[in-house]
Order: sequence, then structure tokens, then C-alpha cells
Amino acid sequence: MYEVKDIPRIFSRKPDTHKGDYGRVFVLAGSSGMTGAACMCSTAALRAGAGIVTLGIPESLHGIVASKLTCVMTHPLPETHVKTLSELGRQDILDFSQRFDVVAIGPGLSQYLETRRLILWLLQSLDCPIVLDADGINALADNPKVLDQIKKQIVLTPHPGEMAHLMGMSAKEVQSKRQEISGMFVKGRENVTLVLKGHRTIVMNEEKFYINETGNPGMATAGAGDVLTGMIAAFLGQQYAPFEAAQLGVYLHGLAGDIAAQERGEISMIATDILENLPKSFLACKENTEA
Repeated sequence: MYEVKDIPRIFSRKPDTHKGDYGRVFVLAGSSGMTGAACMCSTAALRAGAGIVTLGIPESLHGIVASKLTCVMTHPLPETHVKTLSELGRQDILDFSQRFDVVAIGPGLSQYLETRRLILWLLQSLDCPIVLDADGINALADNPKVLDQIKKQIVLTPHPGEMAHLMGMSAKEVQSKRQEISGMFVKGRENVTLVLKGHRTIVMNEEKFYINETGNPGMATAGAGDVLTGMIAAFLGQQYAPFEAAQLGVYLHGLAGDIAAQERGEISMIATDILENLPKSFLACKENTEA
């Protein structure tokens, strides 16, 4: 395994193109009280260049997210009595996903048992690349063998607590041996790319790893991970390889956080500050790579 230092170039856009050329992203996110996670993830995918983004949301929450989202389309789905995604939506999601290049699963989905069963079924049934975060990872931790049944590439984006749940150990153990434990997780899993979030986020697959140097403690705020999930999904939709999509996502996400810290300070930073500074981070990164 070798370390990657260079950041992938941001693809330039050709004059004769349309929205379908830049990736179709389907986001499965949100539950009662967690619509913000769904909205931030979806909007971040657009800000990271996705041509089309559709949010799959429990049907009774559709009006809430539709009022927040102007450029993201929405797809109401069957829900449980606690307003989370229901297993009754299995076939609807599977059929609808065939229109998309990538599916992002997890932000704000909840840990309700029926929703967790739905996630596990989708992981084994979807026939496109997946970005898995938050409650999606928590569901997988109940049955890690499902990871070996995934048909395409998958990028997992756990924070140390979620990684600990996946590995059956404490978060303290994960933090003490971040690179070693990341290597243990990806070993023998050629379709898996891991993003272990935190100070100096690690991106790793079976062959290579990258340690990110952008970002700051102000980004330790609710919703920051939802923004990252949307960004990585957008890059996958734009045909970056999974490792490069994750690498570029964490770099630009951290850079946007650094710009936000300069403007607002670390203490007052919130996730929407990161989201709002994504255009500046793209411009700064493009200038650097073209220099």
C-alpha cells in the first residue's frame, strides 16, 4: 500500500454539455426532526457539480424539504409510523435508482429498526455505486457481512464512533491506531473505499491511502459530515474513481471549512458555513492545480 500526496484535478466543463453529463445523484436521507441533514447533503451534491440531484424522503416530510430546496428535486417515499423510510418503499427505491449514477444513503435516516432493515436490503440490491454515511453505517454495523454482498463500488464515511461500531471496538482504540485499523477494514475488499473522518481524515482502499491536511476544529459541528457525503456522491456521479472522489471531497470540504474559519472563526462555524464556502474552495483548488 502506498501514500498518495497529490490532489486530483478538477475536471473542466466542455461548452457542448448538459446537466446529464455531470451525474445524477439520488440521496436517501431524512426522518422526523432530521430534515436538515437531508437538505444539506442534497445541496452539497449540487454545489460539488452534480447535474441532477433528487432527494428520497419520507412522504409526510416532503413539504418541509420541498420548501427548503429550490434546485433539488424530491421523491416522496412510503414511511413508518414514526416518519422514517419504510420497507414498503423497497421496489420503488430500487426501480427509481436505475435512473441515477450514484446513491447516497444515510444522513438523518434514524436508527429505527424497519429503516435499518431497508438499508441492509438496499445495500445488497442496488446496482450502482453507493456512498454510505451516518445511520447507513450504523445499520451496516449490525450485519457487516452485508458489505461483501454489495454489487458495485461503495464509499463509507464513518466518524471514529461509527468506525468503532463497525469494528467492534472502542472509539478510543480507533483513534489510537487510525491508519492501522483503516487498513484492517479495507483489506480483502476491493470494492470498498473508506473515509475515516476526524483530524487528518484518512481516505483508503486496498492499494493506497491519503491523509488530508485541510480542515480545522470548527468543523466539529452537526451536519458537516452530511455536506461531505453529498460532495463525494457528486464526484462519483461525475465519473471520478471512488478513491479520487473521496480524496477530492475531503480536501475541498476541509478547504471550505478553512475559508469559513477565516471569515467567521472556528467557534461560531456551522455546517451551512462550510456549504456556502464550497464555491470559494473550488475556485482556490482550481487555481492551485492550474498554476
